[in-house]
Amino acid sequence: MENLRTVQDVIRWTTSQFSQSDIYLGHGTDNPIDEAKQLILTTLGLSLFIPPEFYASSLTESEKQQLLDLIQKRIEDRVPTPYLTNQAWFCGHQFYVDERVLIPRSPIGELIDNHFSNLLTTEPNSILDMCTGSGCIGIACAYAFPDAQVDISDISLEALDVAQTNIELHEMQFQVTPILSDLFDNLPVKKYDVIVSNPPYVDDEDMRDLPDEFLYEPKLALEAGVDGLDLVKRILRDSVNYLTPNGVLICEVGNSWISLQEQYPDIPFNWITFEHGGLGVFSISCQTLIEFHHYFK
Repeated sequence: MENLRTVQDVIRWTTSQFSQSDIYLGHGTDNPIDEAKQLILTTLGLSLFIPPEFYASSLTESEKQQLLDLIQKRIEDRVPTPYLTNQAWFCGHQFYVDERVLIPRSPIGELIDNHFSNLLTTEPNSILDMCTGSGCIGIACAYAFPDAQVDISDISLEALDVAQTNIELHEMQFQVTPILSDLFDNLPVKKYDVIVSNPPYVDDEDMRDLPDEFLYEPKLALEAGVDGLDLVKRILRDSVNYLTPNGVLICEVGNSWISLQEQYPDIPFNWITFEHGGLGVFSISCQTLIEFHHYFK
């Protein structure tokens, strides 16, 4: 590192180190260059979109040492970059993250950016983000629908502490309300126009095959039984009691979509196609949940 003088030097060197290592890229980046930029620039307190002349800036010795320590943790310990920087991006917004929550990466972000186009008949007044983790989905919904009241819920008090940090970071205290609840168990009796959820959905087989980076994330937010559907089945069963007549449930099940389709072949899930990648997200209307409610009992 002593031979590396500028920001550009360190980014180039780090990119080479990442390329030659066996780290897994899947927490916000998909290539070594972007991973290096995210780690280096964020640690230096610089924007990912700095002017070109900043890349020629010289680094202090203390900055070099700090960066070297983090690069070693990323490569040798396989710690995901967002946990090293305590920063992640979702729907164009910055969020605080640490090992108490999943790192934001849900394709549901594309739906929020598009204001749930073709999924809702009217602008929502009330939204529930269930299994919120960092609060990123609920807070992004609050940005997208500034007139809506948003509740965010999670079974983990530690996760809600992180979500509260992000509520305050985005000054959403009067629009976003955190609730400690095991799915619907402790929610107030009310109806939502949209229930959106990225619950745990990793099945036992996939849990055993996860890259090392994912082992830093809370198991409570990942594992969901033999078929990955332990929580999803409960959500399908109980959502009907918390949706307005024209309400919609939007839920991510990832690779477990195959098991869900096999177990409920008669249910007309609307499987969503994403322009920017992602799979395993469905929507289902309140009326459809009522019609097929006997399947979920």
